[in-house]
Amino acid sequence: MHALNCNLDDCFLCRHCLPEWKEVIALKKTTLSFKKGKKLFVEGEKIKGIFFIYSGTVKIHTQWTDEKELILRFAKKGDIVGLRGLVAEEVYPVSVTALEDTVACHISNEFLEASMRTNPSLTYTLMQLYAMELQKAERRMRDLAHMEVKGRIAKALLEIGAFFGADKDHFIKGSLTRQDIASYAGTTYETVFKFLKVLLKAKVISVSGKRLRIHKEEKLSDLIKNAK
Repeated sequence: MHALNCNLDDCFLCRHCLPEWKEVIALKKTTLSFKKGKKLFVEGEKIKGIFFIYSGTVKIHTQWTDEKELILRFAKKGDIVGLRGLVAEEVYPVSVTALEDTVACHISNEFLEASMRTNPSLTYTLMQLYAMELQKAERRMRDLAHMEVKGRIAKALLEIGAFFGADKDHFIKGSLTRQDIASYAGTTYETVFKFLKVLLKAKVISVSGKRLRIHKEEKLSDLIKNAK
């Protein structure tokens, strides 16, 4: 990774602070680039601050078992990672890895606290965001515990499609692997591979190489409803 410059307009922090505070941000922040596959931070690492995604996409994941990774969510331009730095935790409870070349602005916990004291709008927005992320995490854990695996895979496909969007050929953008889909659905690669074959045969999806296209979202929605 290496330091870059940003325009002080696009990241979350700059958009929600007072205009005069941007001069302080310019002095205190560090803008870093991460190549695809590189980690912004690692689970168990001492918290060193918060990251605002400037460009690219990342996955937020944790070690579920000795051999399995669980992807909790994805983040892209305009999103924040490292939110646990807002509470009294000493180490990051998750890891964040770049899914493509990514640029992120980083600030220390100390400067974040100073920014929150100086910018009430930033504080309010961060608290709302933190509460929303907790609700999403609770729903994810509930689904993993109570939803059948086919429903989880169907829901993962719809959520991944909504997050990454489609290219001009209507295939899901990005370079997620089948293992990433499995890790997001909370299941194994083998289970995802077998179920995708079923969806292919039913023409619910189609694939071209590693790319995947959803043709019948309503069929996936039905699978989710029946799996609850």
